[in-house]
Amino acid sequence: MTLKICVAQLNFVVGDMAGNARRIAEAARSAHAAGATVLLTPELALCGYAAEDLFLRPAFIDACDDALKSLAAETAGLKGLHIVVGHPARLDAAGRRERSVSVANLRNAASVLHEGRTTHTYAKRELPNYQVFDERRYFVPGQLPCVFEVTARNGDLVRVGLLICEDAWFDVPAAQARAAGADILAVINASPFHTGKGGEREASMRERAMAVGLPLVYAHLVGGQDEIVFEGRSFVIGADGSLAGRAISFEETLFEVGMQRQGTGWCIDAATDRPHSQEADLWHALVLGVRDYVGKNGFPGAILGLSGGIDSALVLAIAVDALGKDRVRAVMMPSPYTADISWIDARDMAARLGVRYDEIGIAGEFEAFKTSLAPLFEGRAEDTTEENLQARIRGTLLMGLSNKFGSIVLTTGNKSEMATGYCTLYGDMAGGFAVIKDVAKTMVFRLARWRNAHDPYGTGANPIPERIITRPPSAELRPDQKDQDSLPEYAVLDAIIERYMENDRSPDEIVAEGFPRADVDKVVRLIRINEYKRRQAPVGIRVTHRSFGKDWRYPITSKYRA
Repeated sequence: MTLKICVAQLNFVVGDMAGNARRIAEAARSAHAAGATVLLTPELALCGYAAEDLFLRPAFIDACDDALKSLAAETAGLKGLHIVVGHPARLDAAGRRERSVSVANLRNAASVLHEGRTTHTYAKRELPNYQVFDERRYFVPGQLPCVFEVTARNGDLVRVGLLICEDAWFDVPAAQARAAGADILAVINASPFHTGKGGEREASMRERAMAVGLPLVYAHLVGGQDEIVFEGRSFVIGADGSLAGRAISFEETLFEVGMQRQGTGWCIDAATDRPHSQEADLWHALVLGVRDYVGKNGFPGAILGLSGGIDSALVLAIAVDALGKDRVRAVMMPSPYTADISWIDARDMAARLGVRYDEIGIAGEFEAFKTSLAPLFEGRAEDTTEENLQARIRGTLLMGLSNKFGSIVLTTGNKSEMATGYCTLYGDMAGGFAVIKDVAKTMVFRLARWRNAHDPYGTGANPIPERIITRPPSAELRPDQKDQDSLPEYAVLDAIIERYMENDRSPDEIVAEGFPRADVDKVVRLIRINEYKRRQAPVGIRVTHRSFGKDWRYPITSKYRA
């Protein structure tokens, strides 16, 4: 091969500069042994993405600087290898290092390390400030292109144009790298997952490669960080826009790209992982999100309330795939309204997955609460107040177990419920991590059927009893209760939520598509009046392009009604 480029598609930890530097050094040694001339790491790999307001602390930036120096020294003996490292850096407008401890000139940067020296440092030019991104809060944009020369193992001189993530979504940075002499483009990235995002990235990078007539290597991060997940899926695109290789998704790997000159072009050799279904990608994203949130935050395991319904069943299956059966505990807490089949199905599922299963009846606690409140409620009929008492008793019991044993409580509410407020503050919303907070109810059913047909982590086939999937959903907080007593059909509800909440369609536009005015008005009203609830919900995994998290910043107090 004329040139071999390796991508360190790794799972870094925010704030663990020393540990991240060690991971990069290990990858560099492996890449060097494989004959690579260039190793690419993801965007801000040295400090992890995204460090948020840690970027405002001068000591944090100092620690990043120290880690970069240590990494350069540790890899000095890897002759001929150029290591591209993403990190924050204080740079002036000309790209020179700032000595000041101020973060006023902080850049989202990448440095090229070669045999112990930093030969180039590039500052990201296009700073995203939409969806979950808030880079203009921390960084100032760069202005100059960066092209560095490498000598391939056969003696060929190759010029690599360096870009960082958002830069490659715009015409000018790539065009200026080409004008500065680049033979290929290397793009380092931390681009959060949502359904369909992988295809969007590849399509945009095809356009970029074809526009400048250069091949493009896309190095991507993998792992979970609070509410966002990065799926890896690094790739390489030929100058003609063709996909020349794709790394595995949702796993760490050292992705190798061989490039051989052919006249004025390149022949590219790289493995290509097959694309996956939407359900498969969602499943892996949810599993990775749970595994990293629990693992990176040091929880010994997870605990959840298993009701016999589909939402908690899905969360249990995800948790076991993420953590293994020995680190997951399920608790059934029946009330007077719990159907016998819910007990049976909960026991069945726990047995299928082999998790610890406990039953704690709440009838006595429920009666005690009602007795205590009876003098104050005199003359008033039972209503949602009593329903919510049951949910809050369950939340208290789960949090008690969490406090005693250290396991984090996983909540089981879905996006449809979060949107409409079909959830109880300090009840089923009580917990530390909301696994399916961004998964609509219709997708919950699809994921359950997908998981029953696949066993991607070897934790057990067909884990969810069929009756859990097929029976009408119910909170079981009053006699003969069904979700659809209070909400439109889920297919209608989720379609309205998607249009209004995710895509900013107005109620009139949604009605014009054929949705009943009464349903649209009801759903929009519920979304509006339940903002105060969502603001108190635990963080959860983002899997759509707009979730109830950093993407959604609506005021609680507002008179606007559209």
